[in-house]
Amino acid sequence: MADTAFVTKYRDSWIHGFEYKTSLLRSSCTTEADFKGNSAVFLVATSGSATYTTRGVNGIIPARADSQTQNTCTLTEKHDLVRKTGFNVTNSQGDQIRMMQETTMGTINRAIDDEILTALSASSTTLGVQTASLAWVQKARSKLGNNDVPTEDIENMFAVVSPAVMAYLMQIPEFSSKDYIEMKPLVGPSRKMLRWAGFNWIESTRISGKGTAAEIVYFYHRDAIGSAFNKSDVDARADYDDEQDYSWARATVYSGAKLLQNGGVVKATHDGAAYA
Repeated sequence: MADTAFVTKYRDSWIHGFEYKTSLLRSSCTTEADFKGNSAVFLVATSGSATYTTRGVNGIIPARADSQTQNTCTLTEKHDLVRKTGFNVTNSQGDQIRMMQETTMGTINRAIDDEILTALSASSTTLGVQTASLAWVQKARSKLGNNDVPTEDIENMFAVVSPAVMAYLMQIPEFSSKDYIEMKPLVGPSRKMLRWAGFNWIESTRISGKGTAAEIVYFYHRDAIGSAFNKSDVDARADYDDEQDYSWARATVYSGAKLLQNGGVVKATHDGAAYA
């Protein structure tokens, strides 16, 4: 007979599993719109490539109209609902209620970024397969500039890239050397967004083809992409049902994304296979 009877001790908290939990891309989009039922309308106005005129022989200056395009973004409902019995909540390890709330929010935030990436993929301005380099970044910036995108508007210029792209960038002296930059990416904590070479860099694992020779990454101006919500934020709720003795957590959003200006997005194919 054994002279020991070991007791299993459980931690009060839980360890977060590795998954994409926060929407990183919505902050890079135009989010204001006029709502009409289940759709949001983004108005894009230009001169229509107008050129100057001269006064007519009658002394009158010819008038023209502005070019106004209304881009309609259809909102779809997205839900994630988790339910656990009172027995499981009481007798399981960790804070089960908080766990449900965090996992539902993570699910919805992934959906938001996925729909923004889908909207960006509609761009027809492309770069061929390459690996990240300073010349590659400047070529993307040049393509945007050729489309009259105000590339000097650094607050509104973004690059959504893969971990492999960031791995290549870290090896470029102009990206990490103090001789070229003020914010040092190799010093201090990791940041959700870095600013370099005319873009605010967002590293995302939701991009298509991640870790392959055909990763699809994007360079764009905020005014080129719209993201619409029916409310200011995700509707996140949690409660307890007395009759059936279960707890639940639900996250809901009615959202959509729309490419507003094709020339404001460059879709680049990146070879990230070496860092898979």
